[in-house]
Amino acid sequence: MKTGLFCNYENYRSDARRAILEQVALVKHVESLGFEEAWVSEHHFSDFSVSPSILVLIAHLAGVTSTIRLGSAAVLLAFHDPILVAEDIATLDNLCNGRLAIGIAKGGPFPEQNKHFNTPMSESRAKTLEAMMLIHKLLYHTDVSFLGKYYQCDRVSIYPKPLQKQIPVYVATSDEEAIGFAALNSFGLMGGAPFTLDRLKSNITKYRAINPSGSDKFMVVRFFFVARTYDEAVSEALPFIRTFSQRMKALSQKAQKYGNNSQHLQANNGQKSAFDEDQLLENSIIGDVVSCCDKIKRFQDELNLKTLALKPASLNLQKNLETLTRYTQEVQSYV
Repeated sequence: MKTGLFCNYENYRSDARRAILEQVALVKHVESLGFEEAWVSEHHFSDFSVSPSILVLIAHLAGVTSTIRLGSAAVLLAFHDPILVAEDIATLDNLCNGRLAIGIAKGGPFPEQNKHFNTPMSESRAKTLEAMMLIHKLLYHTDVSFLGKYYQCDRVSIYPKPLQKQIPVYVATSDEEAIGFAALNSFGLMGGAPFTLDRLKSNITKYRAINPSGSDKFMVVRFFFVARTYDEAVSEALPFIRTFSQRMKALSQKAQKYGNNSQHLQANNGQKSAFDEDQLLENSIIGDVVSCCDKIKRFQDELNLKTLALKPASLNLQKNLETLTRYTQEVQSYV
């Protein structure tokens, strides 16, 4: 199992430049610790997560790192021109010397994104999957002609071509159609931090039923904080968990009014939201060394993870640097 960092560019102090520079510091720190991957999220129209230009951010990280693989978690393809995205991906793969991985998603629960990018929520998934098919053809073939419902081109060739023969691709989803798309194309699956273990297992089971050979291509994001005691870790992480819970509950309620019925927004067991504080804590890796080791081992045993991407859950940069160091010194060798 590889260890990654999940990069969400949170702007806790209403200082976007500081938020960006602190995230860069975290990426450089985990590269020095031996982390294998760093994954960047995409958000729009948010004063909290200031990462709208995801491929620009990855390009900057490519220039300040040398070994860590850089991934998108995820490009919201329904909001972008797929030909331009294909050109950016190929250029980025050359810039970072073949260290690029691409995660894609349909976006949500953020109705403003669909509104301002002129993409109804009912079309987001179909546009995303169709765009990925076109991008994949453009990356590895020339004179590409494509006639889809949303995208068309006639004998298009993009340059440069990627440095890698095959850039790893992941689909962030809990939707059955999108899981099937990933399995049929041997793309990996990506599970978000609020996804429960049962939901992640269900997603993998659906994938394996279609494509058993690709079932090891699975990446999951978890909120993370390890401290000397369980109570100390929860105390440090709770302000972040609480902020995330409040924001996502408000956004998911708004999204449901717009007809977004994404499975990860629905309540678990008909009772609790995936964004309730206690559910987020349950699904996170937060605690002392022993409890964090136990949780990670359970993920390994039940999910056969390829990558565990950690999102440090303190509001304080120094605390996050310290907990990631503690992970490599006291947790990683036991899992």
